[in-house]
Amino acid sequence: MQIHDVARTAADRLHSAAIHLLRRMRRQDEGMGLTPARASALSILVLGGPATVGGLAKAEQVSAPTVTRLVVGMERDGLVRRQPDVRDGRVVWVHPTAKGTRLLHEGRRRRVAALADDLDTLSAAERATVAAAADILERMLAHGQEARRTAPRRRTPRQVKGAR
Repeated sequence: MQIHDVARTAADRLHSAAIHLLRRMRRQDEGMGLTPARASALSILVLGGPATVGGLAKAEQVSAPTVTRLVVGMERDGLVRRQPDVRDGRVVWVHPTAKGTRLLHEGRRRRVAALADDLDTLSAAERATVAAAADILERMLAHGQEARRTAPRRRTPRQVKGAR
């Protein structure tokens, strides 16, 4: 088997395992009383800090109107608050509230506890292997984010035409 084939096979297995792991962890989210979309948006705000509606839409890979509907509901439930930008009135920042932050951290604790219980079924050597794999994955993901940040942007045909 060639190196490329090994990488593709590992990627396929990792993809399947990640999906199954996330599904299992989502069961813990039911205790938060949030939809997966709300839990995801709230995690971005709690763990990443306040974001604009546009920034949150980009992070969630959905449209701004979709995020606006999500934010309106979360604001109604006391999970987030909106605040206009002091320099640009067209921009709205979304901040997690204390209630939203507490709810998300409680959910995260449940997820981590459930995963720790699963890891406890492994041998010490297997747990060490999983910890090493987590280190490698974090490094790989950080490298991928850095590469995307520093990669030259592609120019659209319209930008190229306008540059003449």
